[in-house]
Amino acid sequence: MQVGELLVTPVLDGRFELPATLFFPKTYEQDWIPHRQFLNEDGMLPLDVGGFLVRDGRRTVLIDAGVGPPSPGPAFGMFLDELAAQGVQPAEVTDVVFTHLHFDHIGWASADGAPVFPNATYRCHREDWDFFMSPDLPEVQTGKIMGAQLTPPERLEPIADHVEAWDGDGTVLPGIDVRHAPGHTPGSTVIVLSSGTDRAILLGDVCHCPVELLDAAFEPVSDVDRDLARRTRQAWIEELEGTRVPASAAHFPEMQFGRLLPAQGKRQWVVD
Repeated sequence: MQVGELLVTPVLDGRFELPATLFFPKTYEQDWIPHRQFLNEDGMLPLDVGGFLVRDGRRTVLIDAGVGPPSPGPAFGMFLDELAAQGVQPAEVTDVVFTHLHFDHIGWASADGAPVFPNATYRCHREDWDFFMSPDLPEVQTGKIMGAQLTPPERLEPIADHVEAWDGDGTVLPGIDVRHAPGHTPGSTVIVLSSGTDRAILLGDVCHCPVELLDAAFEPVSDVDRDLARRTRQAWIEELEGTRVPASAAHFPEMQFGRLLPAQGKRQWVVD
């Protein structure tokens, strides 16, 4: 996708497939009948995993970085190959911006005890850094239940000297603004890309599937603070609805951009 002078490209690392009612535990199978477009042929919920490559001719930026090595299964591990297919080698990445620090967004931060992107500055919200690097990190937040091979502290420690943390909202790089969107994690962040009059939104894990933009009853199992996450999600639904600003997230189907449109009293998700 072109956003003014910014070229934005999804970079896939793999895909989880799991029962929809497991990931959204307040839902039942009948709740998914009007949302079958988000399930695969077997009725499973596919959740893609990866990041977004953002280039403007001066900087080469990654927004999130997949699951990383060692892979939790055969469906993962393609991130660097996908980057290479876009003509980008790890040493050419100038910045890595994390929407939050769950294991499936930081996986290619490091490998074998060293930064994967040796010349990059790694950027995240300070509240997430403090939460995930704490020795008291709750077990459920380590990602082990989803197959994570390394905990967030183990993955992040090798890049500690390369990290610049932000607080609140603001501009972290030209054309890349961050807006605090807490609930999923303490420092969960939405990325706003802008160039000229063009804008696009990267929702991080404020939403894992577009169904969450259509029906507020769909709440994922992985939020740290579910009440706060629900309020944050609703605020972004209200901001996106009808604006025609394209949005995507690292777990959306094929990481495609779409727009949230009002239609006959019900919101619709329309893929660009």
